[in-house]
Amino acid sequence: MNNKNPTGTVLYLIEQAIKEYRKVSQRNISKIVKDITIDQCLVLIILNNDAEISQNELANLIFKDNASITRMIELMVRKDYLNRTIHKEDRRKFNLEITEKGMKTLELINSIVQLNRETALNGLSLEEINILYKTLNKIITNCKQ
Repeated sequence: MNNKNPTGTVLYLIEQAIKEYRKVSQRNISKIVKDITIDQCLVLIILNNDAEISQNELANLIFKDNASITRMIELMVRKDYLNRTIHKEDRRKFNLEITEKGMKTLELINSIVQLNRETALNGLSLEEINILYKTLNKIITNCKQ
């Protein structure tokens, strides 16, 4: 390990692993659904699990700022993945609802998400995965202090 070179650090390697995972994931998703990104898939998955989630919470979960999530949602509405209506009690908020096309897309990508995870974790033992999980959580905790 070369700690003087920023590309020789474990943190750089973590970033590279994430970028490679996103590339293979997007490639596999695009084979099944042509006009959706990984982040848009995440939005569908999260909304499917929690239809009441706020736009702010959604942005935090997919590591986007509010302006980016707003643009993404607008695009997903235009592509007919989501419906957006004004919240009845708070007119500053929106209700997001997955459309029929969005639900079909969720069904199609479900197996792809599994395949992507299996591809990325291929050859890792459960013990290695648990150690990696603990290590990454320590790094996250350290950075949040």
